[in-house]
Amino acid sequence: MTDAQAPAQTGTNPLAPAPVGVRTAADVVTPELIAQLTRDVVGSGRTANHTPFTGDVLADLPESTPEDVAVAFERARAAQGAWARTPLRQRAAVLLRFHDLVLERQAEVLDLIQLETGKARLHAHEEVQAVAVAARHYGRRAAAYLAPKRHTGAIPALTKVTELRHPRGVVGQIAPWNYPLELSVGDALPAFVAGNAVVMKPDTETCLTALWARDLLVEAGLPAGVFQVVIGDGPVVGPEVVRHADYVSFTGSTRTGREIAQGAAARLVGVSLELGGKNAMLVLEDADVDKAAAGAVRACFSSAGQLCISVERLYVHEKIADAFLERFVARTKALRLGTCLAYGADMGSLVGPRQLETVTRHVEEAVAKGAKVLAGGVARPDVGPYFFEPTVLDGVEAPMAVCTEETFGPVVSVYRFASEEEAIERANATPYGLNSSVWTRDARRGREVAARLRTGTVNINEGYAPAYGSVQSPMGGMKDSGLGRRHGSEGILKYTEAQTIAHQRLLPMAPSLGMDDEKYAAFMSRSLKLMKMFRFR
Repeated sequence: MTDAQAPAQTGTNPLAPAPVGVRTAADVVTPELIAQLTRDVVGSGRTANHTPFTGDVLADLPESTPEDVAVAFERARAAQGAWARTPLRQRAAVLLRFHDLVLERQAEVLDLIQLETGKARLHAHEEVQAVAVAARHYGRRAAAYLAPKRHTGAIPALTKVTELRHPRGVVGQIAPWNYPLELSVGDALPAFVAGNAVVMKPDTETCLTALWARDLLVEAGLPAGVFQVVIGDGPVVGPEVVRHADYVSFTGSTRTGREIAQGAAARLVGVSLELGGKNAMLVLEDADVDKAAAGAVRACFSSAGQLCISVERLYVHEKIADAFLERFVARTKALRLGTCLAYGADMGSLVGPRQLETVTRHVEEAVAKGAKVLAGGVARPDVGPYFFEPTVLDGVEAPMAVCTEETFGPVVSVYRFASEEEAIERANATPYGLNSSVWTRDARRGREVAARLRTGTVNINEGYAPAYGSVQSPMGGMKDSGLGRRHGSEGILKYTEAQTIAHQRLLPMAPSLGMDDEKYAAFMSRSLKLMKMFRFR
């Protein structure tokens, strides 16, 4: 590879001595900050997290044992009752204050997100946007979602029915490392405003971001006891969270999601799961090639491809494939890699050695079996230990692992198609069903194709942001991509128990007014026919 082909490095090593005015990890993650953020963590052991930019230790942290998890749930239960009795408008006001604080102090959390995940700063800002939008939405709309609802009763005018929504109690949340702000506190916000407490287990490597968010929520008015955080190894701490929770929220791999679902099912508690994806982007024959190429870069390489809804499969109509690839590959090769705690880099690092191993294995196996590298294809240890160039592969076929398995890195495979039917069939030929993308100049055509794709969200002329950012609408996966939805009414009602209260007035639901059983049965039969005639629901 020549220097002209290689993505450029920008910025500085955040752990190395830096010029005056350039922040380093030591400037951001101070002993005082660690003490402040971990002061309420129940943990009798010690562990540490690391920054992907260098692989070095970022912070020494408390580690929770199974007994510590039980204590955290006890604390949460002790605080939850009073929080549930707090008027809804006051609970919602906490979210709206949190919204303002996140935007005012975003520089703090952007530094933490970058140091813990290795992201480029612009990709870290996607998390700030998403959390602010969720806080605003549920701060404004929770009252409508949770308000008592009147329903038509069994006998109109005689049966008065009200549906109430009660908090489930203590929600156990297991959050992933790839979006440590949005997929931790972003999912907890509707649980809090619904009157629940939360015990969260963030990934150890990215827990400072989640703890920062907790600290800000407490500053915004959330009672400290209502939000507990436990830190520890997933196989040790995760099952304990499931064992104590009244409801479980999980984002992560499909394999782990199945285990969590089994644990929750054994206790008959509800669960929501956002799991893996092998998301497809369809570039139809009439698409704007320049816009599609630019959109594909965003869809494939944001957060170095470590995003459940990012694109890993590109299906391009054969008539425009060469023109599309010329533009897409050029844009991919021009991406700048960097480690600086500032805007400027186009892509950051993979999170750690496991992700680097998977990405490297997928690419090397594909090449060994005949795939062609159009861009990237190699690690960049000169930039950082876990950097891998944004990679475009052509000629990928089964049984190459990159064809069917989730890579979760900056790697995309390109496939050509001759007809829409073929493209739809191939896009759907996966056990996953999380997100997809369709590019066309014809809006009606785009909607028709989108409706036939078996994914929980579909974006037309963009990769993932419009559907995810439209928080009034549900977001989640079909098939092996999960259960349940975040956002909208489903995103908050899942954290509640529905209760139906039916008040029967004047006449009982039984023979009365001198009717015997036979006359009552005849009377009810006539009544049911009349209710259908008058279109009662």
